[in-house]
Amino acid sequence: MPGTGKKKPAMSPSPARRAELLAVAADVFAEQGYSATTVRQIADAAGMLAGSLYYHFDSKESMLDEILSGFLDELWAGYDAVLEADLAPRATIEALVTESFREIDRHRAAVAIYQKESRQLSAQPRFAYLAAAQEKFEKAWLGTLERGVVAHAFRADLDARLTYRFVRDTVWVAASWYRPGGQHSPEEIARQYLSMVLDGIAVQT
Repeated sequence: MPGTGKKKPAMSPSPARRAELLAVAADVFAEQGYSATTVRQIADAAGMLAGSLYYHFDSKESMLDEILSGFLDELWAGYDAVLEADLAPRATIEALVTESFREIDRHRAAVAIYQKESRQLSAQPRFAYLAAAQEKFEKAWLGTLERGVVAHAFRADLDARLTYRFVRDTVWVAASWYRPGGQHSPEEIARQYLSMVLDGIAVQT
C-alpha cells in the first residue's frame, strides 16, 4: 500500500488463514462500518499484531475488496444458474429468493457491508464493479417480473420496479437479524417469505 512502507511477502500465505482473517474483517466491517474500522482493530479481533496482518493483505481496502468481490462472484454463480435454467417466472422468483437467503447464510457479514457501504464505495474506481452488479441485479429481477406479467403469472397492474425494490429490500435486510445455525434454515425462511410475497403478486385462480 503506498505510503505504508509495507512490502508484499515473498511467500504466499495459507489460503485457509486468509479466509479466516477475511471472515474476521467482514464481521468487524459489518459491525463498525468500513471507514470507522482500523487495521489494528481487525488484527485485535483476529488475535494478532497489526503488522502481522500485512503479511496476508497489503491494505484494509484489499480486504474489503476480497470480501465483496468474493460474495458477489458466488451470488452471481447461483443467480446465473437460475436464470439459465429458463424456468417459469414464478419458479424463477422462487429460486432467486431461495438463492439470496442461502447467500445471507453463507456471507451474512458481506451482505450487511454491501447494503451499508456499496453506494459510497461504488464511486471509487476500485469498487466500480458494485454499481455494475447492482445494474445486473436490477435487470435480472425486473426482467423476471415483467415476463411474469406478460405470461399472466403476475397481476397485470403490477408495478414491476416498485415490486423489485420491495423484494430486494425485504430479502437483503434479513442480513441484519439472520444468524447461521438458527431455528430455521435459509430454505425454510425463503419458503415462508415466498408464501407471503407471492400470494400478493400472483394471479388468483
